[in-house]
Amino acid sequence: MRLQKYLADAQVASRRKAEEMILEGRVSVNGEVITQLGTKVEDGDRVEVDGKKVHPADKLVYIMLHKPEGYVTTAKEQFGRPAVLDLVDCGYRVYPVGRLDYDTSGLLLLTNDGELTYRLTHPKHNVNKTYIAMVEGVPTEDEMKKFSSGLVIDDYKTAPAKISIIKKGKYTALKIIIHEGKNRQVRKMCAAIGHEVKYLKRVSTGKLDLGTLEKGQYRYLTEDEVEYLKSL
Repeated sequence: MRLQKYLADAQVASRRKAEEMILEGRVSVNGEVITQLGTKVEDGDRVEVDGKKVHPADKLVYIMLHKPEGYVTTAKEQFGRPAVLDLVDCGYRVYPVGRLDYDTSGLLLLTNDGELTYRLTHPKHNVNKTYIAMVEGVPTEDEMKKFSSGLVIDDYKTAPAKISIIKKGKYTALKIIIHEGKNRQVRKMCAAIGHEVKYLKRVSTGKLDLGTLEKGQYRYLTEDEVEYLKSL
């Protein structure tokens, strides 16, 4: 097993963060400091991070949380704002899969399966994420076409997306589907076509739907749901 996967399975950090820790010289195997990402470990090897021995997780946990607004998806935050991990008490150290903005609510997956987290968040894996957005004004056909084709925001062009109008009113309700996960991407894309987001909620990731799960509540994924995520 590759060392970074071992560390991810041990709930030390995500696979990407584990790779950084290895390159920083913070990890040792059988007393030898490792700085190469290709290193593999076997049963019986002693793995340490910052001088402390780590063990593989004895159980993998998969959770769906209905994140409320006003929570950050980072484990620690410099401003001391509430974190999504404060809402989950499962007895295991889990991490968010990707992120949702502080002001955005909706479906957020959490797990201690570092390999699955890596696969679901890696850019090469196109996992659709569906949002409901309430925006100012009513997007025109031309604006929605530009949105669907990809927009230049923060010096990069977004991948093709899907957008449709659900309902018109004081604010227009939109259904938006993207497969990227750039910082505040949906909000920035809507702003780029001149329609500021007033409310944003993620309702599904792939085929997993938020359903009737209440804000601030969580549930464990079913075996079928876990197998589906692993098949992506």
